[in-house]
Amino acid sequence: LLDALRLTPGPPPGVAADPAALPALLPALRDYRRATEAGALLAIEFTGLAEYLALLRAAARALAPFGSSVMFYLAAAVSDFYIPASEMPEHKIQSSEGPLQITMKMVPKMLSPLVKEWAPEAFVISFKLETDPLILIDKSRQALEKYRHQVVVANILESRRTSVIIVTKDSQTPLSLSDEEIAQGMEIEEKIVSYLQGQHAAFIEKKV
Repeated sequence: LLDALRLTPGPPPGVAADPAALPALLPALRDYRRATEAGALLAIEFTGLAEYLALLRAAARALAPFGSSVMFYLAAAVSDFYIPASEMPEHKIQSSEGPLQITMKMVPKMLSPLVKEWAPEAFVISFKLETDPLILIDKSRQALEKYRHQVVVANILESRRTSVIIVTKDSQTPLSLSDEEIAQGMEIEEKIVSYLQGQHAAFIEKKV
């Protein structure tokens, strides 16, 4: 957003949008205003892992009564590893003590309780990011088998902004941006969300 803004001369100085950014900025701004004015967007901030997990659990339990009409789009993992608060040092670590070794714990996997306990009827989407294309689909299917949710959006680190593979129990569907779409400023998320809306609608129909 800051790259789309320009300072205007004063006095007093002001801020204006870069004309080149307007084609992408205006639709996003209109959608954002429409959603906030309709009360359809609730932004919730968090600063740490424990807070994130507690908020996700609270949101899932609040939405659980709406059953299959709820979609969880878990677009990013907070982290795979962390240091528990109980193991954090109380004071600044002194460099005079020599080289530092840190042992990190595995972050608790929240997909399992989300699917089994917090919102068992919801449509749940997770993401799987890898650097090795040869293991991507297998890892995605392993996640589906382990957690019993509906969709994994699989992507490779170097191409994650232009192509993904939507993996379900019975299918894998590649989505990608053409050179023309990239030039027009389109983002892969538009295709992902559009596709998943259709998948979610079909999921709801099966539950009715």
